[in-house]
Amino acid sequence: MLTRTFFRALSLAVLATQASARSIAGRPGSFIVDNSKRELLQDIVTFDNSSLFIRGERVALYSGEFHPFRLPVPSLWLDVFQKIKALGYNGVSFYTDWALLEGKPGNFSAEGIFDFQPFFDAASAAGIYLLARPGPYINAEASGGGFPGWLGRVPGIPRTYDESYLNATNNYVKNMGEIIAKGQITNGGPVILLQPENEYSVANKGEKFPDPDYFNYVKQQFRDAGIIVPFISNDASPGGRDAPGTAAPVDIYGHDSYPLGFDCANPEVWPDNALPTYFHTLHEEQSPTTPYSLVEFQGGSFDPWGGPGFAKCLSLVNDQFERVFYKNNFAFGATIFNIYMTAGLTNWGNLGHPGGYSSYDYGSPIAEDRSVAREKYSEAKLLANFIRASTAYLTAVPQNNTNANGSFTGDTSIAVSQSIGNPTNFYYVRHAAYNSLDTTNYTITLPTSQGSITIPQLGGKLSLLGRDSTIHVTDYDVGGTSLLYSTADIFTWKKYSSKTVLVVYGAPGTTQELAIKTNGAATCLEDHGAQIVGSNGNVIINYVAGPSRQVVKVGSNFYIYLLDRNSAYNFWTVDLPTGLSSGDPNVGIKNAAIVNGPYLVRTAAVDGTTLSLTGDINATTTVEVIGGAPDGLTCLNFNGKSVDFKLSAEGVATATIILETPNFAIPDLSKATWKTIDSLPEIQANYDDSLWTNASLTYSNNTARNLTTPTSLYSVDYGYSTGNLVYRGRFVATGQETELRISTQGGSAYGASFWLGSTFLTSFYGYDAASNSNLSIPLTGLTAGQEYIITVLVDNQGLDENYSIGSSGAKNPRGVIDYDLVGRPQSAITWKLTGNLGGEDFRDPSRGPLNEGGLFIERQGYHLPGAPTSSWTSSSGPTEGISHAGVQFYSTTFDLNVPEGYDIPLSLSFTNATTLDASGLSVAFRCQVYVNGYQFGKYVNNVGPQTQFPVPQGIWNYNGSNYLGVTLWALEAGGAKVDNFTIVAGPVVQSGLGKVENSPMVGWTQREGAY
Repeated sequence: MLTRTFFRALSLAVLATQASARSIAGRPGSFIVDNSKRELLQDIVTFDNSSLFIRGERVALYSGEFHPFRLPVPSLWLDVFQKIKALGYNGVSFYTDWALLEGKPGNFSAEGIFDFQPFFDAASAAGIYLLARPGPYINAEASGGGFPGWLGRVPGIPRTYDESYLNATNNYVKNMGEIIAKGQITNGGPVILLQPENEYSVANKGEKFPDPDYFNYVKQQFRDAGIIVPFISNDASPGGRDAPGTAAPVDIYGHDSYPLGFDCANPEVWPDNALPTYFHTLHEEQSPTTPYSLVEFQGGSFDPWGGPGFAKCLSLVNDQFERVFYKNNFAFGATIFNIYMTAGLTNWGNLGHPGGYSSYDYGSPIAEDRSVAREKYSEAKLLANFIRASTAYLTAVPQNNTNANGSFTGDTSIAVSQSIGNPTNFYYVRHAAYNSLDTTNYTITLPTSQGSITIPQLGGKLSLLGRDSTIHVTDYDVGGTSLLYSTADIFTWKKYSSKTVLVVYGAPGTTQELAIKTNGAATCLEDHGAQIVGSNGNVIINYVAGPSRQVVKVGSNFYIYLLDRNSAYNFWTVDLPTGLSSGDPNVGIKNAAIVNGPYLVRTAAVDGTTLSLTGDINATTTVEVIGGAPDGLTCLNFNGKSVDFKLSAEGVATATIILETPNFAIPDLSKATWKTIDSLPEIQANYDDSLWTNASLTYSNNTARNLTTPTSLYSVDYGYSTGNLVYRGRFVATGQETELRISTQGGSAYGASFWLGSTFLTSFYGYDAASNSNLSIPLTGLTAGQEYIITVLVDNQGLDENYSIGSSGAKNPRGVIDYDLVGRPQSAITWKLTGNLGGEDFRDPSRGPLNEGGLFIERQGYHLPGAPTSSWTSSSGPTEGISHAGVQFYSTTFDLNVPEGYDIPLSLSFTNATTLDASGLSVAFRCQVYVNGYQFGKYVNNVGPQTQFPVPQGIWNYNGSNYLGVTLWALEAGGAKVDNFTIVAGPVVQSGLGKVENSPMVGWTQREGAY
C-alpha cells in the first residue's frame, strides 16, 4: 500500500511541475509558487498562486455566504443550497455560532436543528463545496459576535493570548473542529477550507497585535481537532496580516471588502473613489504565492434599528453593483470569491446582535423568505456562469491597469482593464467614473491572434449605459471553436456529442458584435435583424440586443443564442450527473443542461433517452431545453411528471408546464379565538419571588465595566444573557427618599419600564442610537417603615460584538448597571433578578439556549404548543390591547392545510399607522411573536423599521395545528394596542423541492421550579 508520505511527495512534485500560466505570463521564466515551506497534510485540496486544485483540477471557488443557524429548519437547507447552486456557484461559506452550541460552559451540543451532518449532506447533494468558519469569534451581526454570554464571567480579554480566554474556547473548538473534520473532503464530505479566526485585523491601542503566539495557538487547536484542509484568512481589509511569510501564516491569504459601506438610507449614492482598483497590486505585494481570495465581498448590507429597511439596502447593493464591482474583482483575477450574504435569512430567537433587528435579509440575492425573484439574483447568475464556463480565466494574468482610463478606446471616460491568457484575453470595460449615470458610446481596438481589430467592424457603436460594466474577450475557446472576439457578455457554453451551444447577451438596446474563426456558413434560425458577414476566414455577427432573441447556426452544429440581458435572466445551467463515483460534487459541470424559462431549475438527470428536471414555476411556463437533452429524447419529466414536448431539428425540447393553482386558506387572525394572560405578575402585591436569583455577588470578572454597586447586577454574572430581564429591588423607606436614579443597559433600541409596587413610574422608550439610559425618577409620598419593591423590566437586544482585538465589547453588561436611591446608601436596596428559566441550564434544548427570555410567559413555557390556555381570559387578540403599562400575552391555535408541492411563504405583519399618543408620536410598545414555540420576531413600534416577519415552513406546520403567541409590552401609562395583525401569504410557487419536515415542536409541560 502506498504511504501518505509517498502521496505528499508526489503532490509536491506535481505542484512543482504545474507552474501556473498566471505566474509564467506575469513573470516570464519565473515560477514563484513555493510549497516546500508548507506541510502538505492532504493531497486532495492544493493550490498555487492562481487557484485551488481539487483532485488535481483547477477550480475557481465561487461561493455564497449562508448560515444554517439562521434557518432552523434542516429540511430547508437543501432548498437554499440548490438555489445557490442554480446561480452557478460551487461553494458556500458558513459560520457556526458558539453561543448556540455551548450555552453552558463545558456543555457542547450540536443536535436537532443544530446538527451539522444534515447541513453537510445537503451541501453534498446539491454539489456544493464548503468553507467552514467556526470562529470562535464570528462577528456576523450575531449576539456577542458568536461569543456565549457566560464568557462575560471569564476574566481574560477575548481574542488574546490570555490563558483563561483560550481555556474557555478549548471545548468548543475541539467539538466543533471534530465535527468539521468529519465533513472534510478527505472523509467524503464537502468541506475544503477552514478559516481559523475571523477578521483578525484591528486592535486597541497598546495591544500586542498581531500576536503570533495567539494565532498559532488558534490554528493548532483546529489541527489538533483533525482539520487537515488548508487554512484561509479573511483580513478585514487587504493588510497582509497572517499571509505566508508572516510570523503566524495561514495557507491562503484572503481579505474582505465592503466598498459601498452600509448607507442604505441613500441607495442611489455611490461615493466617488469607492471602487477598489489596487487590490491586485496589493495581492502581488502581500501574498503572491496564493490565489487571490476575496473571502467576504459585499453582497448586501445590514440595517440597524430605526434604519431605512432592507428594501433600500437591496437598492444600494443591486444588480448594477454586481455588474460593476464583481467584474472589477474579476479584473484582479479573484479565484476564491465569496459573497456575504447570499442568503441572509432571520435573527430568530434572540440570536442577533443589538445593532440589528429580527430580519437578516441583508438585501441578499436570496430573500429572507427564500424567494429568488430579485433582479440581483438573476444578475449574480449571469456573472457566476461566465466564470464557470471560462476556464482560461483561472490562469489569465491581470495587468497593471494604472492607465486603464482611455486604454483600447481612446475615450478617457471609459476604463478598460486587461487580463492576458494563453491565448484568451479578457477586457473589463466600465466608466472611468465608476458611479457615472451617463450613456457613453465607443469603439474599442483589441489585439487578437489576427492582429489588432477595431470593433464593431460592421458599423454602429458599443455603449455603456450608466452604472454598467461588460466583459469583452478575444481568442476565447468554445469547445474547440474559437471566438476571435466578442463584445457581448458570455453567459455560458457547452459542447455536447451532437452540437455546441453558446449563449451571449448584452444590455437592452445595445449593439453587440462577435466573430467566430471558421469558414463555415452561418444562417439565422430565428432572424430579428442580425448582420452576418463572412470575412477573412471569420463569421462576424452584429446584433442589437432586444427582447426578441436571435439564434445563429454556424457550420453544421454550432449554435449561438444572441440575447439581451433581461432574456438571459431566464436561462439556467444545471449539472447532469455522470454517474461517476469520484466524490467530486462538481463532476457534472462538464456535462450540463442549458434550460430556458422556469422560475428556478434545481436538478437535471439523463437516463437513456429520458431527461428529468426538477424546478419551480410561479406561472404557467414554457420550458425550453436548448442543450443537454439526450439524442433521440423520448421522455421529458418535470418534478417527477411526464410532460408533452416538441423536439426541433436542432435537438431543442420545448414543453409547457402548467401552474396548478392550489386550494388553501390563510387564517384571519381578527376572527381567531384568542386567549390572554398577564405576563407581568411581578408588579402585583402578592407576587412571590422567593425562587428568584439573589444579586449577592460582591465582585465581577467582567472586564468591560467595573462595578459601581455594592453587589453585581450584571445579568451575565448570574447566568442570564438572553432576552428580557426582570429585576426586583427591596428597601424599607425612611420617608426621606426623593428620587431613584437608575442606569440600565440593553443594547441599541432597547427599552425599560419601572414600577414601584404596582404603580407605574416611567419607561425608557428606546431609540436606535441608545444602548443605555440614565433616568432620574421622582419618588413621592413614601411611608416610613414600609417595604417597597422596585420592579425593572429591561429588553436585552443581544450582546455587543467584539470586533477589535483587546476589547471586551461582548462583555458589555445587560440589565441594571447602576443606581442611587437619593438620600440613602446603595446598600439600602437588595436586589433579585431573573432571565430565562434556568439561565444557562435552559429548559428547552430543542430550540437552543437563546430562544427564551425572562418574561413570565417564557419562564412558564406558555409560548410553547399545548400551553394550558383554557383557564385564561378570552380575547380578540393583540388588537384588543391593554389600557395600562405592562405586558400581556395573547395566544391562538389554528390549522393550516397547504398542499404539498408548493412553496408559499407566510409572514406575520403588524400595522400601526394610526396608533399615536397625545403629542402625535407613535405609542411606544414592543411585541414578540412565537410560532410553535420559536421566537421569530421582535417588533418595536416606536423605533422600527421592521413590520413584517417571515416565518418559514417547518416552523409553521403547513399541514396541521399551529400555536401562535404574541406578547404586547406597553411602555406608556395609557397602554397600547396593535392596530392590525395578520398572516400574509407570499407568491405561490409550484416547487420541486420535495417534502419539508417540521422542526421539533416540543410542547408545554409543567416546568419544575417555574416562577
